[in-house]
Amino acid sequence: MYLCASIFFVKKQQFILTSIGILLIASLLFFGKTVAKKDIMITADATKSITPQFNLDNYLQLSRQKLTVNQQSYLANLENSVKRGDVKEQQIKTYNQLASFWKDSADEHNLYNFYTGESAKLVNSEKNLTFAAQLILKDLRNEEDIAKRDWKANQAIVLFEKAIALNPDNDSLKVELGSCYVFGKGMAGDAQATMKGIQQLLQVVKKDSTNMQAQLVLGIGGVISTQYDKAVDRLQTVVKNEPDNIEAVSWLADAYAGKGDKANALKWYEISKRIINNPAYSKEVDERIKMLK
Repeated sequence: MYLCASIFFVKKQQFILTSIGILLIASLLFFGKTVAKKDIMITADATKSITPQFNLDNYLQLSRQKLTVNQQSYLANLENSVKRGDVKEQQIKTYNQLASFWKDSADEHNLYNFYTGESAKLVNSEKNLTFAAQLILKDLRNEEDIAKRDWKANQAIVLFEKAIALNPDNDSLKVELGSCYVFGKGMAGDAQATMKGIQQLLQVVKKDSTNMQAQLVLGIGGVISTQYDKAVDRLQTVVKNEPDNIEAVSWLADAYAGKGDKANALKWYEISKRIINNPAYSKEVDERIKMLK
C-alpha cells in the first residue's frame, strides 16, 4: 500500500487541491514508504497547462560535473562502450554498470532508475521490466518537480506497456500502468492523462471489483479530476474493506472537502489523525480543519 501526502485547501467557491506533503512525515516515521505528492493545483484551465520538458542530456551533464576526475574518466569509458557496443549482451552489461555507478558511487537515484529501465528494455523479460517500472513509479509519486515527474511517468509507462505485452492477463501491471497516468501527467494538471489512467483502471475493476488498489487509484483520479462524488464512492469502498488504509482515508477527506461536505471532511480528517497518531501530523491536519470551519 502506498502512503499519501495530504493537501490544504484554498477557499474560492470550492476548495482547490494543492499539496504540502504532511503525510510524508508520518509515513517516514511509521511506515517507511513513499507517498503520493498532491502538489499541483487543479484548476478549470488545467487541460490548457503546458508541462515543462525534462532534458536528460542537460541533467547528465550537470550530474557529471559533480563527480571527481577519476569518476568522470570511468563514466566516460562506460558511456563510450555503450555507443560502440553492437552486441546486445554487452549493452545490457554496460547499462547495468552505469546504473550501479550512479547508485553506489554518485548517489544519483534518478539516473540509477533510468539505466535500470534501459537495461530492462533490452532484456525484455516481464520480471526485469516490472522491476524497473515499479522502481520509477514509486519514485515519481514523491517527485515535486513537474518536468521530472512527467519524464519519469513516460519511462514507467513504456516499461509497463512492454511488460503487459508479455503478460496481457496481469491485472496488477494494468493497475500500475493506470497509476502512471494519474500520478504523472494527471498530477501536473493534464486532464486527458488522468482520464486515460482512469479508463485503464476501469478495465480492471469491471473484471474484478474487489481489486482495492485499482479502486483506490480510481478514487484519487476522481479527486484530481474534481469528480468528487465518484471519488467518494470509490474511496468509501476501499475504507470499508481496508479501514486502516491511510491513503484512502486522507483522499476521502480531500474528496469530501472538495465537494463542500465539511462535516464528512472533518470526520475523515479526524480518523486519519487517529490512524497516524503523530503530533506533527495532527498539528498540520488541525490547521486544515480550521480552514474548513
